[in-house]
Amino acid sequence: MKVAIITANTDIYRERKENESGEIIRDMVTEAGLEIVFMRALPTDRKVLSTVMQRMVDNHLTDMILVTGGSGCGPQDCTPEATRDVIDREVPGIGEAMRTHTMQLTKRSMLNRSIAGIRQDVLIVNLPGKAQAAREALHFLMPELVHAVKVIKGDI
Repeated sequence: MKVAIITANTDIYRERKENESGEIIRDMVTEAGLEIVFMRALPTDRKVLSTVMQRMVDNHLTDMILVTGGSGCGPQDCTPEATRDVIDREVPGIGEAMRTHTMQLTKRSMLNRSIAGIRQDVLIVNLPGKAQAAREALHFLMPELVHAVKVIKGDI
C-alpha cells in the first residue's frame, strides 16, 4: 500500500522549524509495513494543498494521503477545505472517531476540524498538526485506515 504524507505548515515549508509530526507519521507508516511514495511540507494554502492532493490521486501515485496540520481554528488553517475541494465522498466517521479518542487526552481536540474522504480509489485523511496528537490519532486509526483502503480498492 502506497502512502503520501503532506505537512500543511508554511513555517515548516520555509524550513523555519522541524517537521516533527510528518516524521512521526513517516515512522508509523513505515512500521506498519506501508510504502511512503511522497513526503513534503507545503504552505498552508488551500489551492496548493488541493492541487497537490488532486494530482497525486489523478496520476495514481498513492493509495492513501495523510495530511498533518492546518486543521485547527486559526485564520490560516485550510486543510479541511482543501480536502473537501478534492474528495468525491466524505467519510465522517474517521474524524469523529479521532476526535472522540483524543478528547480523552485533551479537551482541545474539540477544536480540530479534520475530515476524511475518498477521491476515486484513494483515502485522504486529515490528522492533527501537533506531533503528539498526530501520533495518538494515527496509532488509534491506522488499522482501520488500512482496512478502509482495501475496501475502497475492492480488495475486501
